[in-house]
Amino acid sequence: MSGEMRSPVEEALENQPFGALQLRVVLLCALVQAFDGFDLGTIGMAAPSLSKAWGVAPPLFTTAFVMSSVGILFGALLSGPLGDRFGRKPLLVISVAFIAVFSILSAYAWSIPSITMMRFLTGLGIGGAMPVTVALTSDYSPIQRRGTLIMLMFCGNTLGGFLGGQLVAQILPIFGWQSIFLAGGIPPLLLIPILMFFLPESPRFLIAHHVETPAAHVILRRLNISAQMAASKLVDVAQGNPVRQLFTGGLAASTILLWVAFFANLLNMYLFSYWMPTVLNLSGLKPETAVFYASMFSLGGILSTLLLGPMIDRFGAPRVLACSFASGVIFVLAIGLYNLPAPFIMIPILGAGAAMIGSQLGANAMASGLYPARIRSTGVGWALGIGRLGGIAGPAIGGALLAAGLPPKEIFLCACGPALIAAGATILLTVKAARRREVAVPMQAT
Repeated sequence: MSGEMRSPVEEALENQPFGALQLRVVLLCALVQAFDGFDLGTIGMAAPSLSKAWGVAPPLFTTAFVMSSVGILFGALLSGPLGDRFGRKPLLVISVAFIAVFSILSAYAWSIPSITMMRFLTGLGIGGAMPVTVALTSDYSPIQRRGTLIMLMFCGNTLGGFLGGQLVAQILPIFGWQSIFLAGGIPPLLLIPILMFFLPESPRFLIAHHVETPAAHVILRRLNISAQMAASKLVDVAQGNPVRQLFTGGLAASTILLWVAFFANLLNMYLFSYWMPTVLNLSGLKPETAVFYASMFSLGGILSTLLLGPMIDRFGAPRVLACSFASGVIFVLAIGLYNLPAPFIMIPILGAGAAMIGSQLGANAMASGLYPARIRSTGVGWALGIGRLGGIAGPAIGGALLAAGLPPKEIFLCACGPALIAAGATILLTVKAARRREVAVPMQAT
């Protein structure tokens, strides 16, 4: 998007200073992501205990896993365009409210249909929050640091999954499965007033719709945007159908390749996130021990960010992510083919998390840089939404293979194919980006 002519307002937004305001936005969005990451995995953590408490076979929880992903799908698809059109802050507050309320209500579920409905509604909140946090972080990040800040913000998601797993391993034997959902719902509920008072609205949305308000003037001054500049309203906001714009201006091929990579990798991520505790439990570990080892998957994603971030800055996101996606095959094979004892199974689980979650964090940052500001929330939201189709397929595949009698750990072997597909799509994105640069250089020379 560097080739586009930008107004003085856009130049100021793209080159804004990084200070306390920007840090506040990144931290608040990271906190939302932490609760997202924990709530994403609560049904998987609870399934082994629910199976025993309700006297049902583990494969019967496939419907709850799938409908959780369906909720995330619809939340993400709706959130992107609504955020671009009506503002990102109110949509984020509503999304967090959905997470809080329906997570708490999940603690009072009495059957598989009831827990399925609660997880679908919780998924709407999780899916709605994801693209909005990316868009807000992008709007309050200078362009030179945007990719790194988005990856750091999304680390909140994996950190929430990891710390949540450690917490559940401690409280589950004492308070039972209900404590998992209460721990996932009460903190987001407390976060809502903090977001309402301390999270600013997108500066682009303020300029387009509320530039006359004193609150907008305060924020814009901190972004080095004068009242005269803001009054011009020459800011990149969505006009018309933002989804259609994902396929115009030379973006169609990149959008499709991005969707393929998201679909394939999120299929793997959700297969592992939902079924890992159950698979480890069926392999002989106690429920709390299975949750503890499964949380290593999230820890791998956190650690890989420390490596992937600098590499992406140096070599470019598509090239680095292609290698990272492909590396997941090695760890998946180690989990599925070798009967490693309990302490050592953590190593390939850690590696799989690094390959899948770490790569997804990088892909989220790559998606935000692919689209112009006016459709950034829509672009990221629809990539995450299409990816959630993979998130629906992954748990369904795992449940079907488990019901068919496949040895538990071997159900993860089906993740090898999607890992290679995600790698191939990012390689093609690398080729397309190189061709775009080749076209841009002669144009700049003229």
